[in-house]
Amino acid sequence: MEWKNIYRGLLMGASDVVPGVSGGTIAVILGIYDRLIASVNGFFSKEWKRHLGFLVPLGIGIVGAVFALANLIEWLFEHYPGPTQFFFLGLIIGVLPFLFHKAEAKKTFKVKHVILLLLGAILVASIAFFPAEEPDQIANLDFGTYVYLFFAGFIASSAMILPGISGSLILLIIGAYTTITSAISNFKLDIIFVVGAGILIGIVVMSKIIHYFMARYPSATYALVIGLVIGSVAVVFPGWPQEMPMVIVSIVTFAAGLAAAVLLGRVEYE
Repeated sequence: MEWKNIYRGLLMGASDVVPGVSGGTIAVILGIYDRLIASVNGFFSKEWKRHLGFLVPLGIGIVGAVFALANLIEWLFEHYPGPTQFFFLGLIIGVLPFLFHKAEAKKTFKVKHVILLLLGAILVASIAFFPAEEPDQIANLDFGTYVYLFFAGFIASSAMILPGISGSLILLIIGAYTTITSAISNFKLDIIFVVGAGILIGIVVMSKIIHYFMARYPSATYALVIGLVIGSVAVVFPGWPQEMPMVIVSIVTFAAGLAAAVLLGRVEYE
């Protein structure tokens, strides 16, 4: 078992409860994105035991963070939304040099790869124009609602595993975020089970798709991934605060996020 993955999972899980921040982006920052995709796919092969040693500690960290840190993250976003988002902004921008280096962009990227990068950035940045409030809460839990929640988990998990696209933000847009976070806080096992099933199936399906493209078109896939990460900057950026003290705090948290990304990059990539 790679127990070091528990702390990686904690970081990924904490980010997954934040609308606008992608667990896939954090996996990129931690330098485990490629292996995460490979392990999810390898879990269904003859070498499943080897991949289990990677996935189990990671899963423990993710689930633990979702349940333990969800309230803290929500509190930070409720009371200090700007500085908190600037911290994540620093994380995202800080990882880009490592990502370009790993993709060997100077050697491998051609015009078509730059176009893919721009398309990925535009795709994610456009999410910033969607409404940021959940339109309706789900009041009555009937069979149709459970089916809806299952597919909400499926769609959100597909977004979670793509760098730059926030699963929580997708849930917010389709109107399921409040219901699901409330279910987690209040341990409503029926909703947790249905959404969890959707999330697991979504992760497996999207991982297979990403693994296919990474194996056959690595440069193009990296170009798109880098574009998705760049585009997430527009989604996470909260705008400059109006008051000078908060501007200073936001700059400090941005610098902290940038430093954390550089530190994690040196530890994980080198």
